[in-house]
Amino acid sequence: MITVNADGKIMVRRCLVTLRPFRIFVLGIGFFTLCFLMTSLGGQFSAKRLGDSPFTIRTEVMGTLESRGVLRRMSDMLEMLMKRMDILARLENSTDFHKGDETRFPLDRFQPAAGLMERIQAIAQNVSDIAIKVDQILRNSLLNGKVMEGRRDQCEVPRDPKYPDCAGKVEWMRARWTSDPCYAFFGVDGTECSFLIYLSEVEWFCPPLPWRNRTAAAPSPPPRPPVQAAFQSDLAHLLELIGTGKESLSFMKKRIRHLAQQWLRAARRLEQKLKGRQRDQKHILIHIGFLTEESGDVFSPRVLKGGPLGEMVQWADILAALFLLGHSLRVTVSLKELQSHLGVPPGRGNCPLTSPLPFDLIYTDYHGLQQMKQHMGLSFKKYRCRVRVIDTFGTEPAYNHEEYATLRGYRTNWGYWNLQPTQFMTMFPHTPDNSFMGFVSEELNQTEKQLIKSNKVSSMAVVYGKEASIWKGKEKFLAILNKYMEIHGTVYYETQRPPEVPAFVKNHGLLPQHEFQQLLRKAKLFIGFGFPYEGPAPLEAIANGCVFLQARFNPPHSSLNHEFFRGKPTSREVSSQHPYAEDFIGKPHVWTVDYNNSEEFEAAVKTIMRTQVDPYLPYEYTCEGMLERIHAYIQHQDFCTTSSPPLPPKTKSPAMQSPPSPLVLSPNATHLVWSPRASRDPQAWPPVGSLQVWVSETRHTCTETCRRHGLVCEPTFFRFLNKEEVFLQLSITCDSTEYEMNHLYPAVAENVHECYLQKEPLLFSCAGYNTKYRRLCPCRDFQQGQVALCRDCL
Repeated sequence: MITVNADGKIMVRRCLVTLRPFRIFVLGIGFFTLCFLMTSLGGQFSAKRLGDSPFTIRTEVMGTLESRGVLRRMSDMLEMLMKRMDILARLENSTDFHKGDETRFPLDRFQPAAGLMERIQAIAQNVSDIAIKVDQILRNSLLNGKVMEGRRDQCEVPRDPKYPDCAGKVEWMRARWTSDPCYAFFGVDGTECSFLIYLSEVEWFCPPLPWRNRTAAAPSPPPRPPVQAAFQSDLAHLLELIGTGKESLSFMKKRIRHLAQQWLRAARRLEQKLKGRQRDQKHILIHIGFLTEESGDVFSPRVLKGGPLGEMVQWADILAALFLLGHSLRVTVSLKELQSHLGVPPGRGNCPLTSPLPFDLIYTDYHGLQQMKQHMGLSFKKYRCRVRVIDTFGTEPAYNHEEYATLRGYRTNWGYWNLQPTQFMTMFPHTPDNSFMGFVSEELNQTEKQLIKSNKVSSMAVVYGKEASIWKGKEKFLAILNKYMEIHGTVYYETQRPPEVPAFVKNHGLLPQHEFQQLLRKAKLFIGFGFPYEGPAPLEAIANGCVFLQARFNPPHSSLNHEFFRGKPTSREVSSQHPYAEDFIGKPHVWTVDYNNSEEFEAAVKTIMRTQVDPYLPYEYTCEGMLERIHAYIQHQDFCTTSSPPLPPKTKSPAMQSPPSPLVLSPNATHLVWSPRASRDPQAWPPVGSLQVWVSETRHTCTETCRRHGLVCEPTFFRFLNKEEVFLQLSITCDSTEYEMNHLYPAVAENVHECYLQKEPLLFSCAGYNTKYRRLCPCRDFQQGQVALCRDCL
């Protein structure tokens, strides 16, 4: 066993106690000195790209006499530090304590102290070397940049008619260039020249300065060669892309796993239907803005407490569909990830992106749209054509056009983005102005359907509503229903039954999706009390063999008379809790009655108990239907390169000859159709051959007008109607014709024989009516069970 003298232990302990804080002090001084060197140069060493280190030294550093003075002072500080360290070392070596114990404690016991001195000297030498190199760079910069420096101090704002906003932007930069660090990141330092360099080379409001050497600018990367998309068969990678850390993400992943086999079977069927058709793979960013911490993420904490899940159901299905179609995905649920994927410069988002956007498409929601606008600067306007907004209730053109919405009182908390209305994608096909995205419900095979029919309990009802507030004030309906049926609920509660739920209701609490499905498969009736609006649960109930009973709203609910819709960018009037179920499914699966009429309500319950129905699911809500729809959108919707043709002039000279109209009267002379002799653009989508032009009644929207004729309003066809000769073809007398900005045009005021054409293509709308006008409405056919696509659209 090795023994150590007690005095030796004391001395070693004292040395360690003395050297440890001294070592920390010296290392701190060295690090502080290095940081002081970098910051004293005015941020000249900041990286020009996101991936560069902040300590990268570039040859374009612009030196000043002040910076060189800083280097000299640093050198003096280092030299003084080294001198004091030498004095301290000599004092310690000359003490009696060290001399007396030298024989018992060989010098190698103090090698840590010697090593520390060597490391301190190495640090000092490295800092000194950096200072020498920086000084050399500064000298070269001063020698090579005298002419440029002179020009930087003598810049004048150019007067170029091609850049009319230049002077105003320079004036703004003078006052606000410190408002966002991104300006300094791009080299703005408060001088006139730095403003002009930024406004001409980063933004595009000023002409390039003739003395700037732009040959060194990094060339734009060549466009990616097209890659063919191939259907995927392994969803494991998608589950990894979605990530973890939130209850909402766990919910979506569980849903994808649960429906995995149905998704895969549907993908194989669509692949066979497309017969090897070429499809370009798209690079797609999915940013779920409402799940970010910056937007509050109110959904994740409520997943396990009965909160609304419709949005997460839809996002899970969108992710699955895009992945199975073979596209390259990136999924983000945080603002930091969004900024990283977009290549956003540091700062508050006022500066544009300097690298091309690496995504062909971006799927997001209103929260994500706002976050992108805040952090992409001017680039948002450039790339917004690639955005697809998942919008539950829809955004009508009158609310989307910012100027029009402001002037006419349509401005709300949402909307006014000036996007193409079909860039908004809804949960249900309630407004043809937007694209119908949808979601999926579980599909049953024939064996499962027969089993459900044989196990139905005709006296069992399940109430639609997981939140206790939905049950409040519904005692009258429940009492009538309780006379005939056993009532079940799935209301969330923590410790005891919510007071809003009557004692005769068998409340199961919140159920996992699989258990909820089993409950629906036994029940005869699924009953709604008016809220929530347009959720996925009624379709799930109908698919599991239930009859859905809902309330008729009289008058219809809208933003004018109901708090829920107030502030939403739609004037749609909702006649029931679930208009899609009422209009597109109907009896015997869906019953819509007046709940204020007790006799009508009771009679409906009795009839439903005697009615036999089969499980039913519309094709557009199957996995195959959703895959087919999204495939068509990705292949045919292009908002970046397509545009509406120019509007015709208000007046024409006699020499001007209009091309013959491609529209002709139908054989029964009730409407217009596309002429068989007219040319057709093979790239046009939907194909123009599906177009029919009808005239509305004064109280009907174009949506209603087309539906009355078994058709769907198609807003992309408005450009073919917006012509004076169309009125003549329909035998409409026009004493005058005006071009105005109005979402109801083209239309005719028949009493005064005044015709109106649309001045702003973004305002073409299937929604809206006025008792003064009869509107010209573009309609098309549609596939049975797939209202989003015409018969030849796939």
